[in-house]
Amino acid sequence: MVITFAHRGARAERPENTLSAFERALELGASGLETDAWLSSDGEVVLVHDAAFRRGLRKVRVASTTAAELSEFDVPRLADLYATCGTAYELSIDAKEPAAMRAMAEVARAAGAPERLWICSPDLDELRALRDPLIDVRLVHSPGYGRLPPANFERHCADLDAAGIDALNLHHADWTLGTVTLAHRFDLRAFAWDTQETRHILAMLRHGIDGVYCDRVDRMVAAVGEWR
Repeated sequence: MVITFAHRGARAERPENTLSAFERALELGASGLETDAWLSSDGEVVLVHDAAFRRGLRKVRVASTTAAELSEFDVPRLADLYATCGTAYELSIDAKEPAAMRAMAEVARAAGAPERLWICSPDLDELRALRDPLIDVRLVHSPGYGRLPPANFERHCADLDAAGIDALNLHHADWTLGTVTLAHRFDLRAFAWDTQETRHILAMLRHGIDGVYCDRVDRMVAAVGEWR
């Protein structure tokens, strides 16, 4: 079954990476949520895209602000997401700093859902080092747009398989039927991000993709539902 990841929640309808956006995405039928994680100054996993953001005239730096203070700006903790939305969905998180990976795994374990947590990072060495301590969560190599030359693709999939990585997350333009098939040969899930248009989603479904990421949750859910 293809996972429909709501990119930063239902960000086309609600402020991104907020509890409201995550709740709305699940209401619309998303089977997965996507978000970003940093550590607050008091060591909590908080869900926000950038290391610093503006609210009015104020610039807020995540690393120097407590989770309680960040909540005043609608920045939730990962624990708040589980408390509000439960655990009946897949959760893909871009780890914005290595230290957040272990912390988010601990939060997922406390919620009883480590096997539904997909930790994404562009740093394969970091993922490789964390495979054993994070054995109960899913690790995803997400290198960024155009980072894998076709000539090296098979070698890269073999390296991911040897490292115990669970999935490869590429921009939809980097996937073909051949590369998806090759990833599957090495027991890797194939995820495609930035599938914003129905034609992008359908192209990925024809390739046999395992998960898609989209801002328009209604569009994504409808396209995947019709394909089924």
